[in-house]
Amino acid sequence: MNLFNVYPRFNINLTKAQGVFVFDENNRKYLDLYGGHGVISIGHNHPSYVENIQNQLNNIGFYSNSIEMPIQKELAQKLGEQSNYPNYEIFLCNSGSEANENALKLASFHTGKTKVIAFKNSFHGRTAASLNVTDNLNLSAPINKANFPVDFVELNNEQQLINALKNNDVCAVIIEGIQGVGGLDSVTTAYFNFLSEACKAHNVLLIVDEIQSGYGRTGHFFAHQKAKIKADIITVAKGMGNGFPIGGVLINPNIKSKFGMLGTTFGGNHLACAAGISVLDTLKNEFILENVLKVSKWIVSEFKTISQIKQIKGAGLMLGLEFDFPIKELRTILLTEFSIFTGASSNQNLLRILPPLNITIQEISPIVDALKLSLKKINK
Repeated sequence: MNLFNVYPRFNINLTKAQGVFVFDENNRKYLDLYGGHGVISIGHNHPSYVENIQNQLNNIGFYSNSIEMPIQKELAQKLGEQSNYPNYEIFLCNSGSEANENALKLASFHTGKTKVIAFKNSFHGRTAASLNVTDNLNLSAPINKANFPVDFVELNNEQQLINALKNNDVCAVIIEGIQGVGGLDSVTTAYFNFLSEACKAHNVLLIVDEIQSGYGRTGHFFAHQKAKIKADIITVAKGMGNGFPIGGVLINPNIKSKFGMLGTTFGGNHLACAAGISVLDTLKNEFILENVLKVSKWIVSEFKTISQIKQIKGAGLMLGLEFDFPIKELRTILLTEFSIFTGASSNQNLLRILPPLNITIQEISPIVDALKLSLKKINK
């Protein structure tokens, strides 16, 4: 049997990892400034993370949600405290796409309506409902295109949102804290406040997708908290488990649950919760959010010295470097000649930087000279 060939891959076999570094089968060392799509939040193989999972596995690794699991309640309590959503409830699942799927389902249950407003260049996942609110028709099979009605509006465009809400047939607006795959465009503080008030006025639930932009990646626990607003539903995954599959839906207590409303076999299993608790403990105990702001300030100032970078997008350690040419060759040179992993997006001119959040200034600094030398090689 062969693998179903849907991933373009670099011809690299990684066999071990430590901190902000990964190593291939020949023991070549790479600086990981991409973290497997922004998943690695507290560094590869963080010792307390490994210990927590190992200890849990020695006791019990899995049982379904048919029994009591105090470890889920511990995770919920710590997440509520650190995210400043202490009175919200959480539904635990396995991935970001699944989190968004359930968030949309909840909004429809709660309002009795089906229409959703999403944003141009958005990405919310690859399952049925999450694909329908993703602005990329190339990802959708014919079966997805006959789903529920969606209006795609421009990010930060108030009038388009007003027009989309006018018929009072919308159950939810779903928006990323900062667009990830779409190219690191950010929601302005003014627009977040406008959006929050507009949703309240029309009895529409505001879903903020913090799957990539959450868990401290921007220097706030959630990117939308810079605007000092509250969302009705927040979806999380990626950095939540530092590589262990876990996702979650944070839910306003005004949205009432009932048996059978949502469900999952693997969601919130013992090992996933052990991983999630370790991430939260590390974020708190090692002052990771403060580190994000410090390192971000330094590296952004260094990037500003590189004239070929036309714009620096994003916030914290969710950064996009926009050039006036496609970055495919640049990204390849950084990897093959300088041993640095970086990321791409749907914006072909944008290089994504998503390192572990505990990276130091010393550890991230090689990207500066590597970029300068790489740009000379391609005469840009």
